[in-house]
Amino acid sequence: MYIYQRLRDIREDNDKKQEDIARVLNISRQQYQLYESGKRELPMHHFITLSRYYNISLDYLAGLTDTPKKLY
Repeated sequence: MYIYQRLRDIREDNDKKQEDIARVLNISRQQYQLYESGKRELPMHHFITLSRYYNISLDYLAGLTDTPKKLY
């Protein structure tokens, strides 16, 4: 699975809109849309923020594993 598809799936599984996640990352919705579509690479600090926000491991968020693990 592509990382960007996972970003979208996790967002949708949590009933969030792109605007909601953009606010969490302190970026525009348009910029987040570029990350989610794979047109831009998501910086590591945003991966960390999303991992904490969704309470899931970076491994799962980055597509290195298909087993989601809670952080706490």
